[in-house]
Amino acid sequence: MTLKIGVIGTGAIGRDHIRRVTKSLAGAEIIAVTDVNQQAAEAVIKEFKLNATLYKDDVDLIQDSRIEAVFITSWGQAHESSVLKAIEAKKFVFCEKPLATTAEGCMRIVEAEMAYGNPLVQVGFMRRYDSGYKKLKEAIDQNTIGEPLLMHCAHRNANVAERYSTDMAIHDTLIHEIDVLRWLINDDYVSAQVFYPRKTKHALPHLKDPQMVMLETESGVMINVEIFVNCTYGYDIQCEIVGEEGLLRLPDEAHVQVRKGGQIGKEIGMDWQERFAHAYDVEVQDFIDNVLDKGTVSGPTAWDGYIAAVTADACVKAQISGVKETIELAQCPDFYKKEKPAAKVVY
Repeated sequence: MTLKIGVIGTGAIGRDHIRRVTKSLAGAEIIAVTDVNQQAAEAVIKEFKLNATLYKDDVDLIQDSRIEAVFITSWGQAHESSVLKAIEAKKFVFCEKPLATTAEGCMRIVEAEMAYGNPLVQVGFMRRYDSGYKKLKEAIDQNTIGEPLLMHCAHRNANVAERYSTDMAIHDTLIHEIDVLRWLINDDYVSAQVFYPRKTKHALPHLKDPQMVMLETESGVMINVEIFVNCTYGYDIQCEIVGEEGLLRLPDEAHVQVRKGGQIGKEIGMDWQERFAHAYDVEVQDFIDNVLDKGTVSGPTAWDGYIAAVTADACVKAQISGVKETIELAQCPDFYKKEKPAAKVVY
């Protein structure tokens, strides 16, 4: 069997997913694309030699009866509308973050999926599929270091575009830590506070950089995350978990160590696409396999997308207020707490 996919949005991440489905992964075919920039969508069809229909918008694409799953890789502001349309049409959905740009929007998606009765939506939090984070998760679940007490994390970029704003450090950067750290320790957040240390000379005037975010969980775990998006030296993701009986550290990427000229060194990657390339492959293949083999999805859920949105909103509020802000979540529905039968989708 081959999963028939329609792609909404052919920008950087959309194009990258089209490439991996077409060139690297098994079990799926891109049969339709759309983008607000129709010329860009046409160029992608030609570049990857797709036997795909170009649609004028997401409405027409989702209504294509051949399509079994929709990849939503468009501008974040458009995600909610496309996801809701896909759920209404009983299509499986792989949606890049954010699921929606507001907590209310995420909740509308949650309610629509629950009304349908089975899981259709997977959110693109790819770090859960990274081998290093998976090893951390396994060690925590096996109680290797006892109960986690503290977490020290860093998210560093060599530089960012001029349009990057202070709040984007939360919604576009920290959002990945928000999801993966909660997943690692299976513990929801209760508060957030943001601190601004001395500003780097490499940041543009409108941007506060670096930032330090403090998160507290229900069980009392304290988490600090450094966000430094003009570190200049490379793309660097760090995570250290301090437990009652030991310490866990996210392993660095495997690069060849060079000893030359009286120095020892190794390469540092420069962007997220390189650092998490394999995680993206595993993530998308998992989506394809689960839909084909089980008739369901098993990755990050719409509820995970909602929690990330609520937490991010609290962090942005803390950026402005300078004080500790409470994170208040709705009660998790039973729908997202238990194993559900395979979705029976009629096309």
